[in-house]
Amino acid sequence: MWRRLIYHPEVNYALRQTLVLCLPVAIGLVLGHLQQGLLFSLVPACCNIAGLDTPHKRFFKRLFIGGSLFALSSLAVQLMLYQDVPLPIILSGMALVLGVTAEISSLHARLLPASLIAAIFTLSLAGNMPLWQPILIYVLGTLWYGAFNWFWFWMWREQPLRETLSLLYRELARYCDAKYSMLTQHTDPDTALPPLLVHQQKVVDLISQCYQQLHMLAANRQNDYKRLLRAFQIALDLQEHISVSLHQPEEVQKLVKQTHAEKVIRWTAYTVSERLQVLADDILYHRYPTRFSMDKQSEALEKIARQHPDNPVGQFFNYHFSRIARVLRTQRPLYVRDLMEDRQRRLPLFPALKSYLSFKSAALRNAARIAVMLSIASLVGNAFHLPKPYWILMTVMFVTQNGYGATRVRIFHRAGGTMAGLLIAGVALHFHFPEGFALLAMLAITLVSYLIIRKSYGWATMGFTVTAVYTLQLITLNAEQFILPRLIDTLIGCLIAFGGMVWLWPQWQTGLLRQNAHDALEADQDAIRLILSDNAEAGPLAWQRMRVNQAHNALYNSLNQAMQEPGFNTHYLADMKLWVTHSQFVVEHINAVTTLAREHNMLTPQLAERYLQSCEIAIQRCQQRLEYDEPSASNDASILEPPEALPSGPLSTMEQHLQRILGHLSTMHTISSVAWRQRPHHGIWLKRRLRDDA
Repeated sequence: MWRRLIYHPEVNYALRQTLVLCLPVAIGLVLGHLQQGLLFSLVPACCNIAGLDTPHKRFFKRLFIGGSLFALSSLAVQLMLYQDVPLPIILSGMALVLGVTAEISSLHARLLPASLIAAIFTLSLAGNMPLWQPILIYVLGTLWYGAFNWFWFWMWREQPLRETLSLLYRELARYCDAKYSMLTQHTDPDTALPPLLVHQQKVVDLISQCYQQLHMLAANRQNDYKRLLRAFQIALDLQEHISVSLHQPEEVQKLVKQTHAEKVIRWTAYTVSERLQVLADDILYHRYPTRFSMDKQSEALEKIARQHPDNPVGQFFNYHFSRIARVLRTQRPLYVRDLMEDRQRRLPLFPALKSYLSFKSAALRNAARIAVMLSIASLVGNAFHLPKPYWILMTVMFVTQNGYGATRVRIFHRAGGTMAGLLIAGVALHFHFPEGFALLAMLAITLVSYLIIRKSYGWATMGFTVTAVYTLQLITLNAEQFILPRLIDTLIGCLIAFGGMVWLWPQWQTGLLRQNAHDALEADQDAIRLILSDNAEAGPLAWQRMRVNQAHNALYNSLNQAMQEPGFNTHYLADMKLWVTHSQFVVEHINAVTTLAREHNMLTPQLAERYLQSCEIAIQRCQQRLEYDEPSASNDASILEPPEALPSGPLSTMEQHLQRILGHLSTMHTISSVAWRQRPHHGIWLKRRLRDDA
C-alpha cells in the first residue's frame, strides 16, 4: 500500500514541492522570523519555473547558472531603480538580454521567465530592505532548492524516468485496446483512424520525453538505469508492432464473416492491453514482472492464418502478435538499439547569440513579445496607481505560454481560479483564525494544490491564491484591502497577455502547417530510402522510423492547435485533416515495412530501385504542391516521370505496403491541389513559395 502512495507521480511531486516551500516557513516560525521565512519560500517558485529541479547530468552547473541569473536580475533591478530608470525600460531590456537562453536549448529557455519573475519579486522588496538582502535571499534560496532536490532525487534516483515509462506503457495499453476494438469499423478508414491518432500522439510524445530524459541523464553510462533502458527498448518494439495496419477493410470483413477471427483478435489485444497495464504498475512501483504467456491466443491466430492462406489479414495479425507475445514473454527487446544515436546538443553561448540576433529567430520574437507586454503592464500599473502593480507583471508571466491555444486556456484557468480563491480568502479572513491554524491550513492547501496542478491548473490556482492572500496577511496584517486590487491586476494581466499573443509577432500554427507537412514528407522519404537500401541495419532503421513518427506527430499537433486559432478557413482545415489522416496511413506502412526490412528483404535490387524511384517521385510531387499555391505546368515538368509500371498480381507483403504508400501519396497530392489554394489569413501563407519563409 505504501508503495502505491509514495511512488504515485502526483503524490511524489506534491510532497517534494510542498516540503521545499514550507520547510523555510517552519524554520522561520521556530526562530521567530516568520516574515523572512515566507519571503525565502518565494525563491523555490522561481527555481521550479526555471526547471532547476529537472534531473540532469549537469545539475549543479545549471543550478549555479540559475542562481546567478536570479541574483544578477535582482541586483540590476535595484540599481536601475535607484538611478530612476523607468521600469518599462528595465523590464524590456532584461527580457531581450535574457532571451538568448532560449537559443541554447529548450531547457535553458525556462531561465528567461524564471529570471524575470525573480526581478518582479524584487520590485516588492526594493526600498524595504538593504540592497544586498534580496540578493542573499535568492542565492541562499537557490542553494536550498538545489540541495533539497539533489537529496530527493538521490533517494528516488530512478523515479522521474520510471514515471514517464509507466505512462508510456499505460498509453500503449489504451492504444492497443482502442485500435482493435474498432476492428470491424475500418470499412471507412478516413473516419475510423482519427480517434486513434489521439492515442498515437500521446505515445509518440511520451517516447520523445523518454529520449529527452535519457539524454539529460546520460543513462547509458549508469548501471542503475539498465532495467529501465531495457523497458524503454521493449516499449519501442511494442509501439512498432501495435501501430502497424494492413488497411484492407474488405479482406478484414471477409475474414470476420468466414471465421471467429474478430473475437480471437480482440481477445488477444485485450490480453496484451492487460499485460501492459500490469507492466506499467511494475515499473512505477519498483516490482519485478511476473511470468507471462499468451500461447492459447497465439495458437488460435496461427490456426486462422493456416486455414485461410489466401487472406493476408490472418497472416498479418499472426505475425505481429507473435512478435508482441515474444517481447512480453521474454521481457527483452527484439534487437538492441543505440538510444543515444541522435544526441541532442545544446548551442554554445556565442553561436546561440549569433543565431538569436537574427530577425528570423523565434527566441528573439518571444523575448520581444514578453518585453512589450511587461512594458505595457508596468505603464498600466503606474497610470492607475494600483497598490501592487507588480501583480500585473506576475500574471503576464504566469499565463503566457507557447502558442495561442495554450495561452487562452491558461488565461481562463488563471482568471477563474483567482476569482474563486479571492472569494474564499475574503470570507476566511473575517473569521480571524489563529496564526498556527492558518499556517496548518496553508500547508494542507499547498499540498492539495500541487497534487492537482498537473491535471487542473484552475483549481490549483484557486488554492495558491488563498495561500498568497494569507501570506500577505501574515506579513502586512491588512490583506483584506488588497483582495479587489489583486482581482483587477489579474484581469488586466490576462488581457495584456491575450493581446500580446494575438498581435505581437504571433507564431500561428496554421502558418506552420505547410512547413510541418513538408518536414513529414522529408522524413518519410529518408525512411523509405533507408528501408530499400542494400545495407539496412537495425539501429538506423529504428531511429529513422521514430523520426517519421515524431515528424507526423508535430504535424498533428500543429493541426490540433490550428483548429483553435482565430481567422482560419474551416474548409482548408477539413482538407488538411484528411491530408494528415492519409499521412498517418503512410506512417503505419513505414512501421510495417521497417519490421520486414530488419528481418528479411524479399525484393530484388532492381525491384527495390523501381519502388524507391516511384516513392521518391510521389513524395516530390506532394512537396511541389506544398511549395506552390497554384498548379503550373512548369512546376510539374521539374519532376521526373514515374518509372515503368510496377508489378501486379501476387505481391509480397512488403510490396503490398509499398504500393499502398504510393496510393496514399497520390491521394495527398490530390488533396493538396485543393487545400493550398484556401489560404488562411495568417501572414506566412500570403507568400507564394514555402522556402521563402526559411
